[in-house]
Amino acid sequence: MNRRAWEIAEEMAAREEEMRVRVRRLGNGARVIDAGVEVPGSVEAGIAFSRICMGGLGEVEVEMGRFPRVLVRTDHPVISCMASQYAGWAVKVEKYFAMGSGPARALARVEKLFGELGYEDGSEVAVLALETRKLPDERVAEFVAGKCGVKPENLTLVVAPTASLVGSIQISARVVETGVHKLHEVGFPLRKIVSGVGTAPIAPVARNDLEAMGKTNDCVLYGGRTVYFVEAEDEEVERIIAEVPSSSSRDYGSPFLELFERYQRDFFKIDPKLFSPAEITINNLRTGRVFHAGGVNEEVLERSLGIRP
Repeated sequence: MNRRAWEIAEEMAAREEEMRVRVRRLGNGARVIDAGVEVPGSVEAGIAFSRICMGGLGEVEVEMGRFPRVLVRTDHPVISCMASQYAGWAVKVEKYFAMGSGPARALARVEKLFGELGYEDGSEVAVLALETRKLPDERVAEFVAGKCGVKPENLTLVVAPTASLVGSIQISARVVETGVHKLHEVGFPLRKIVSGVGTAPIAPVARNDLEAMGKTNDCVLYGGRTVYFVEAEDEEVERIIAEVPSSSSRDYGSPFLELFERYQRDFFKIDPKLFSPAEITINNLRTGRVFHAGGVNEEVLERSLGIRP
């Protein structure tokens, strides 16, 4: 996956001006691609960033409906979503902090999750996506390269804040991953998920990262729709399907930012069952049966995004 993501990063660098990104080399040779901190970024950069997060094993498109939307598909959902796209690496170096996603996670393997996944990437290059408003320096690059077992000159860090065009796109592009993670949480065997397709609205770019966190989360929680193709027993799907969509949560029904303030900005007090797409459909390839739960909640979505009917 890192080699695939490296090719996408190379394209971003080659189209730097066109994609409205900025590429620079740190003193130790590491490459940083700014996709929204000191530059505006672009829709194309958002698509590329999202594909990097999926380790090059997923496709992302932007289409127009009532809202602009992303359409995501992958035939390798467990590896692309859980071993790459999931933002599970908290990168902390002195005062620097960012959530890391992307295929470099499968080289560093610092998360317990990899013990369950049984996947390890083999690559001499590493690509990590960072959601933050602060560009990384040489110390951050040295830390990440060391954990990944690569030379700093073979590391690319792609960066975008939450409140940016790229941020809005790449977070909505996590809609399939969010559902895969929820299926894992409710006990469905990940190895039985064959393919995944999803769509979610793209949040308008907010004026700050706090507001953006609310709007981008709500695009998945109240506007995300996913379809998974599985090879399983019907009973395995029947047992968990009602638990998968965000509507299974006690906190469902309020915009995310309202919940965040209600719980004194303590993210961990929010019911974890909320973190899932709004609507889930599962097609069991073994039996041909289709299971469905949840639905898009346009009322909450409109409140959150500030869009009038």
